[in-house]
Amino acid sequence: MELDLGVTSLNLGLVLAGLIVGFVVGLTGMGGGALMTPVLILFFNIDPLAAVSSDLVVSLLMKPVGAAVHIRRRTVNYSLVRWLMIGSVPAAFAGVLILKALGNDESIQNAVKLALGVALLVSVGTMLVKATISLRQYYRDRDLGILGTSGNTLFGITVRPLPTLAIGVVGGVVVGMTSVGSGSLIIVGLLLLYPTLKAGDLVGTDLVQAVPLVGAAALGHILFGDFQAGTTASLLVGAIPGVYVGARVSSRGQGGIIRRALVLVLLASGLKLVGASEVQVVAALAAFLLLGPGLWALVRNTEGLRRRPQPVEGVPWWRLVWAAGTGVPPRYQRRGRPAPPEPKADEWDSQRSAADPL
Repeated sequence: MELDLGVTSLNLGLVLAGLIVGFVVGLTGMGGGALMTPVLILFFNIDPLAAVSSDLVVSLLMKPVGAAVHIRRRTVNYSLVRWLMIGSVPAAFAGVLILKALGNDESIQNAVKLALGVALLVSVGTMLVKATISLRQYYRDRDLGILGTSGNTLFGITVRPLPTLAIGVVGGVVVGMTSVGSGSLIIVGLLLLYPTLKAGDLVGTDLVQAVPLVGAAALGHILFGDFQAGTTASLLVGAIPGVYVGARVSSRGQGGIIRRALVLVLLASGLKLVGASEVQVVAALAAFLLLGPGLWALVRNTEGLRRRPQPVEGVPWWRLVWAAGTGVPPRYQRRGRPAPPEPKADEWDSQRSAADPL
């Protein structure tokens, strides 16, 4: 359904899609290109190149929302941002030029769709790896007594220019070609390269560096890609209020269940884009739903696979699994006991529990 405004027509379906994706991005800080692009391809039959182009322009206007929050809170490592930008900005533009050189025929569209599917599946894997590493880091620092009041390590880091630049280059090329990776891939690269980087600085640095990265990729697609103004305008009408509302809601509650749903959506989208049948997609999702909560409960119970599993007093195993599946820490799952007092800053982050970074 379209609404004619004289200058351009708004597709109400795309407006709704932008609203939903914007809300998820504002609520969880995740999603973006990894969610918007497959939605455009799978539900609206938009060509992959056009979907990538439109998504990058929309993301360019959504990214500064989260970045501004972290700049205001001073949780940005500008040395890392600088080296990431040196690699990612030209690489993103180069990724667009690579697509331009390859052409726009059906085989290239299929190749972009396949590359996007692979990028989504890699994103799912990196999200799980990042959560496990963050969990290990939190409990390791807690045991060493080096946690600050917000659950972050007190020690600084020594910037490694060349490896950091390499992360930017790889992330830039992937973003320029698929619109995926400005958050999921680069943030995991930083986490692996700088395991002692404070959690707030990690997210803030990633969000700030993503603005020029996505900006370069968006400019490249406007100049050389398959940019569609009508599609982008419809998405923006929904995405801008969506990301604002999501950000407001995120400050009042946990987004754990949304993040878990997002993992399932990205998994299903990735499998579909790489050519999996509906039966295979359903089977994969069913296996993930059945096995995932139990495995994540094991990771949480062992503090990121740092020790042997141990029973939690007063909490049955099934309640631990339920807590892992919903993102609620086990201490809030005890039936018949009074509600615990409001958690302190080092126990509960406004975005996610220190006991569950997924």
